[in-house]
Amino acid sequence: MNLDEVIDRRNTHSAKWDLIEKIYQVPKQDGIAMWVADMDFRPPQAAYDALEKMQNYGIFGYYGDDDSYHQAIIDWMHKRHGWSVKPHWIFSTHGLVNGTALCVETFSEPGDGVVLFTPVYHAFSRVINAADRHVIECPLKLVEGIYKFDFQTYSQLLGNSAKMVILCSPHNPGGRVWQHEELKELADFCQQHNLLIVSDEIHHDLVFSDHQHIPMPLAVPSIRDRLIMLTATTKTFNLAGAHIGNVIIENPELRAMFRKKMTALGLTPNSFGLFLAESVYSDAGAEWLDNLMQYLNQNRIEFDTAMKDIPGVNSMPLEATYLAWVDFRETGLSDEAVTKRLHHQARLATNLGATFGNGGENFHRFNFATPRSVLREAIERIKVAFADLS
Repeated sequence: MNLDEVIDRRNTHSAKWDLIEKIYQVPKQDGIAMWVADMDFRPPQAAYDALEKMQNYGIFGYYGDDDSYHQAIIDWMHKRHGWSVKPHWIFSTHGLVNGTALCVETFSEPGDGVVLFTPVYHAFSRVINAADRHVIECPLKLVEGIYKFDFQTYSQLLGNSAKMVILCSPHNPGGRVWQHEELKELADFCQQHNLLIVSDEIHHDLVFSDHQHIPMPLAVPSIRDRLIMLTATTKTFNLAGAHIGNVIIENPELRAMFRKKMTALGLTPNSFGLFLAESVYSDAGAEWLDNLMQYLNQNRIEFDTAMKDIPGVNSMPLEATYLAWVDFRETGLSDEAVTKRLHHQARLATNLGATFGNGGENFHRFNFATPRSVLREAIERIKVAFADLS
């Protein structure tokens, strides 16, 4: 495991690296991709071993008998998160954006409202709007530099159309690990307004050692009857292209509805994603992850320290994920001017904060899951681009 290895991902059909010029006008030949949430690291050796075994066998037929796959999920959730999952609760989808879309289609109707706590992962709103539902934005409050819920205000924003909440836990892009009391308040809010909860916990393994993620069903067991859980190996082990995720539903009535929707759409997972996921939900995968988090933590420290040295720039204290959420509002520069400096002068492709919804204006999201030499080059470019603020 050599996380310092620099792997040139250009011209490999990498969305993260090969689209930076088309989308952000950042030159492909020497730009640095810091936007899409995948890592520039090789996955655990167990993933390569699984692919080699498939290749040596040489027949790529339909996947069947998913008992061992389900058991790997069950064991991982129990060991890493203290959460007991039953095999018949688990559905496999083509990643969690697909899982989210299926939840929207299954548990709401056109015209219904879906609550998002913004700013939040931009794919949620894209899926909701494309399904002819509408987003109800409930802005998070900035309190001492971190995001907090504001449920008193949210009750006034719902109207009569709201049917579900999509929670991002841990939060993307703010990196918050929601605490027990916060999750309890959320559950109370959803019970009060009769809302289903779709809890996207894809980043739940990427939590720094000074914080502890609490799975929603453990935080508030009483809301399991209205809860749909989303988990995956893909962010944890850098397997995003495998497009495999899990929708885990304890309530049998909701489970039956979801199964019917998947049957109606003819959805079954691909075997490559299943074999890869099972391989990394293992002791070898756990060891790799523990080493990864130490490396990411050092990257986090270096990046945040550098941002604090630039007048008017504030990097939100990150509790989880490898996605820094940086506030440029106090620089006195417009959103457009900041973007121009980052994309054109520094030649860094970053996510525009406004795409994450209300409250994201004049923020940028930076993916620092990259070899340290690449990160340091990016930091130097940012310092040069904002040197006149010193």
